[in-house]
Amino acid sequence: MAERIIMPKQGLQMTEGTIMEWLVPEGGEVVEGKPLFSMETDKLTITIDAMVSGTLLKIIAGPGVTVPITGLIAVVGKPGEDISGILAEAGTGQADAVSGPPPQTSGAALSSGGAAERTASTGAGLDAAGGRRLISPRAKLTAGERGVDWRVLRGSGPDGMIVERDIPDAASAGTASGGAAGIKATPLAAKTAALSGISLAEVPGTGIRGKVTRDDVERARQGRAAGRVGGIPGEKKIVPMKGMRKIIAERMKQSQNENAQTTHRVSVRMDEAVRLRAALEKAVGYNDFIAMAAVRALRDFPEMNAELGPDGIWRKEFVNLGVAVAVDDGLIVPVVKDADLLSLKELALAIKELADKARNGSLQPDDYSGGTFTLSNLGMFGLEEFTAIINPPEAGILAVGMITDTPVAVSGEGGAKTVEIHPVLKLTLSYDHRVVDGAPAARFLARIKEYLENPYKML
Repeated sequence: MAERIIMPKQGLQMTEGTIMEWLVPEGGEVVEGKPLFSMETDKLTITIDAMVSGTLLKIIAGPGVTVPITGLIAVVGKPGEDISGILAEAGTGQADAVSGPPPQTSGAALSSGGAAERTASTGAGLDAAGGRRLISPRAKLTAGERGVDWRVLRGSGPDGMIVERDIPDAASAGTASGGAAGIKATPLAAKTAALSGISLAEVPGTGIRGKVTRDDVERARQGRAAGRVGGIPGEKKIVPMKGMRKIIAERMKQSQNENAQTTHRVSVRMDEAVRLRAALEKAVGYNDFIAMAAVRALRDFPEMNAELGPDGIWRKEFVNLGVAVAVDDGLIVPVVKDADLLSLKELALAIKELADKARNGSLQPDDYSGGTFTLSNLGMFGLEEFTAIINPPEAGILAVGMITDTPVAVSGEGGAKTVEIHPVLKLTLSYDHRVVDGAPAARFLARIKEYLENPYKML
């Protein structure tokens, strides 16, 4: 019996996911426990293992498609099994589809309609909204090998996606090197354009009789990297607001709209922290010292370790410290659970392990949920100070800048002042004034400063 593959829920706040890549081709063998597809959630990109074994009879949602949780994305079953009922029930409009890949269409059939007739509703490989063209990774690779410009093709996959079976049709119909579209290009230029995702129609040709050469495509590729297509200034590159980027935008706007965000700033002399780190043979980093100081201060001032609930202010009896980590497509905040029960070295190890998992995409939902306070460090990028936006529903976030050698006025004997150079760190606390008043927030920040300037106190 055919099995429905649905969009899994990864985390309490997840409402939808975006398919990034199918790791098994349509018609391929699916093995339980083996990777089936990769997806992007509001937090990160993860690989999902198959829950059943069989043949991947139909891919409903291809790469780039966003699907609500529990939505149908594929069907697995036995070869030749009738799945029209499942497709009709899901409302995919593909109830008459046959199991397995359709027969190849000849060049003559393509000129009479063929794949074009199957996708007339969505256009030449465009998504359902008429936006960017959709193409499967395998089809893109095949197009490159055959020198086919896939951007002029019509797809026969879901939502007009160009799939591998469409590429031989186009090649036999003469679209390689731009033939069908009236574009003259050398085979190498066509292959380079296909692999680079550049339409030959957008590339000015400088070859004989205006033929597009490989150098023309390379110039267009470099122009795109600089924000231009075909070397024409003024073109825009649109990055879709979806997945992690979309959720970050929504949550930051929500935070600004709902929180009464206020900030305090303080400068911290890090002389003793530098000496202690050297004594520990650099087994811990400065960010670990700051994290420990924040954890200790949160225990001293529980009003900062709180959130605004429907029935009042909830003050937590535990400290779950979130540490912001920059990833390729945005920002994620892994959470060290019960951080107040850890030693300095244990906290440093926990932060490192979570950061590594965030960067390699192996975080689980429990790893980035339940935070009570967040630490955001951008000092490694040369920022001396900045203001961070509160991560709701938490009441505060600490922004950490870089340690700089700074002239400091120091009192000497008899009250005389001298100027000395000391390592100084600037911290900015953003807090929700609905939950915390200015004075306790200032005392909290001052306690962090105290711990960092006298780090032995927090050990």
